Formats: sequence, C-alpha cells, structure tokens
Amino acid sequence: MSDIEEIIENGMVFKGAPKGGPKEEKVKTKARKKKYITGAHGSGSARQKAKYREQRANRKSQHRK
Repeated sequence: MSDIEEIIENGMVFKGAPKGGPKEEKVKTKARKKKYITGAHGSGSARQKAKYREQRANRKSQHRK
C-alpha cells in the first residue's frame, strides 16, 4: 500500500509541540544584543544609533518621577 492510500484510509496523526518549551530567554534579533546596542561591533550607523539611544535615555522626560 502506498503512503497516500494509507493516509486516506487511516488518516494522519499530528504530534503536538514538546511540553518543555524553551529553557532560557534567547536573543532573537541583533537589535537586542549588547554589542549591537552599544555600537561596539564596528558599524558606523550602529554607533550613531547607539549615541541617539543614549541621548534619548538621558532625557529628563525619560526619567521616572
């Protein structure tokens, strides 16, 4: 019996995802990595973005009262 005929007669079984799930929080994008945020990996545009992020973080309006 071919695979297709077997699937038609018996149906297909889909297994669920493993119950453990991810063990630790993983960084999925470059933008969240420490070196990228600080501009330390050598890219000029990343350094410039890091400078603007730092300026934004140091603004008065960004501090909690």
